[in-house]
Amino acid sequence: MVIVDGTDIHHDLIGAALALQEIVTEAGLPTARAMGMARFADLTPATAEADVYVVYRSSVTFDQREQQALSDLVAEGKGLVVLHAGNLFGFGEGGIEADRVAFELVGSRYLSHGDSGSEGRFDVRLRGTHPVTRHMEDFGIDDEFYVLEYAPDVRVLAERETAGGAEPVVYVRDHGRGRVCYTALGHDPRAWGNPGFRQLVRQATLWAAGLEDDEILTWSTRWPLGNGRTIGGAA
Repeated sequence: MVIVDGTDIHHDLIGAALALQEIVTEAGLPTARAMGMARFADLTPATAEADVYVVYRSSVTFDQREQQALSDLVAEGKGLVVLHAGNLFGFGEGGIEADRVAFELVGSRYLSHGDSGSEGRFDVRLRGTHPVTRHMEDFGIDDEFYVLEYAPDVRVLAERETAGGAEPVVYVRDHGRGRVCYTALGHDPRAWGNPGFRQLVRQATLWAAGLEDDEILTWSTRWPLGNGRTIGGAA
């Protein structure tokens, strides 16, 4: 289930919902779209049936009851993929303590755009080996710059270079029996159409759904990586 939430002042929520549904469907997963985070405490049938929640928020408001319910669902085995501004925690009434459960679930929060302006071209440099980024190569992208505060237990899978050093742009963490992946990427259609971004989201969703590396390879080979490259040859 692709879930968008918030306002369209800074982010195109309708565009994001359509693009992300298409990307996750490319991974071979039937995918629904939904609006709003008020669906976990009192589960709707569609929310209960979903194996993975792909979340694109543009809001500083997240009800604490809903935070806890989502955290519990992931701990019980649901997958969670959070993109871009989905970690706007601590900016509403009550500060970070009001969003503590969500911060501890996702594993990071947005702090600023940094000192280089709000957006531009940068390289996504992969770090280590993991099913979310395996079969991929470093890639360039036009996107927003995010500087994060993140929890010590996250496993960083990709970074961008900044004047102050490397800044994480993709990481994973375990939460109970569930899997969580966050990427700072995904501001607008320039990112959503980027082949590297699309492959990243597909593999992140498959991994969050509980698939292992060989299964991700099988499910994820049908779609091109760009420049005529594919994973594992012809489908």
